Amino acid sequence: MGTGVPALRSIDDWGVAMTEAAQGDQDTATRLADLRAATGGPGTAAAAWTWLEELRGAAREDLRSTEPVLDALFAAGSTPTTLDGATEGILVATTTNRVLDTAVKALTSVWMPWRGKRFDLESGSGDNRMTESSSLVGKLLWPLYSMRTDDDGRSAFDFSTYAEPGVEDPDVDVLVIDYAGIPDNPALVIRSIRDELVELVPGVYLGKIFFKMPKLTGDGGFERIGFFALRTP
Repeated sequence: MGTGVPALRSIDDWGVAMTEAAQGDQDTATRLADLRAATGGPGTAAAAWTWLEELRGAAREDLRSTEPVLDALFAAGSTPTTLDGATEGILVATTTNRVLDTAVKALTSVWMPWRGKRFDLESGSGDNRMTESSSLVGKLLWPLYSMRTDDDGRSAFDFSTYAEPGVEDPDVDVLVIDYAGIPDNPALVIRSIRDELVELVPGVYLGKIFFKMPKLTGDGGFERIGFFALRTP
């Protein structure tokens, strides 16, 4: 009769799991290295973007298996140093809990208010490119905050950028996208977010989304809540 308690893995089982994880990391790094060694140009960027779109689809079906690949890919990235101007963005996956992740997948499958980010390399700053419909929901969440209208549509949530070691990847110098230091950003949610970005190939970037947890529910540190991707036009 079963006890209902999962059996502990043997040392051999753990060894196999660790070997498989290491092999997966190596395969990811090898595929990225092959892309970087290609001739370059639009074809390389397109191949990298297609890979990220494939990972987005895989994460919707099986996040548990896809998350380590995204982690390995991020760890193999390099520090963006020339990112300037508008980018197109996609939400690759959220990594919170099953209930919230499912809700986000359902919502973003029919409505995505975020279009990407815009960077100003010289000033180390930028903002988020939003859809027209995003302002309606924005007013409900942040009634005192106004999104801007410009030639590119709506924009909101300014940020500053700088390079430093990643929260989960201290061996990688990431481009930090910092919302906390902008007083005009809403205190609710937005100023608690820290994005980190790495370059995979020229023009294609993978990002991690972190949220600063309240000290009442933990140590007040950052917890990763998702992955996103950007590409230049």
